[in-house]
Amino acid sequence: MAFLLPILEGVGSSLLGNAIGSAVGNGASSNLQNSAMNALNSQDEQFQLGIYTSEVQNQEQLQMQSEVFDQMMDERSENMREIDTLRNVDMTQRKADDSITKKFIQSITE
Repeated sequence: MAFLLPILEGVGSSLLGNAIGSAVGNGASSNLQNSAMNALNSQDEQFQLGIYTSEVQNQEQLQMQSEVFDQMMDERSENMREIDTLRNVDMTQRKADDSITKKFIQSITE
C-alpha cells in the first residue's frame, strides 16, 4: 500500500491544484496548491516515520530474541559439557570398581 501513496499524492495534488486554479485566480490558486502539497508531504513524512519506527521496533525485538536464543544455547552447551564430564567420571569410577572387584575375586580364588 505504501507504493500507492506517491501516486495518489501526485494525482491528488494535480487535481486539487487544477480545481482550485480554475475556481480562484492564479496567485491564490498557487498558494492553495502549495498548501495542499505541503499537507500531502507532511502526511507522507508521518507515514514514513511510522514505517521507520515499526522497522526499528521489529529490529529491536529480533535482536532481543537472538540474544535470548544465544543465551539458551550457551546454557544448553554448558549443561551438555557438565553431563559429559559426569559420565566420564562415572565411567572412570566403574572401571576402578571393576578393577577392585577383579582383584578381590583373584584374592579369594588363590
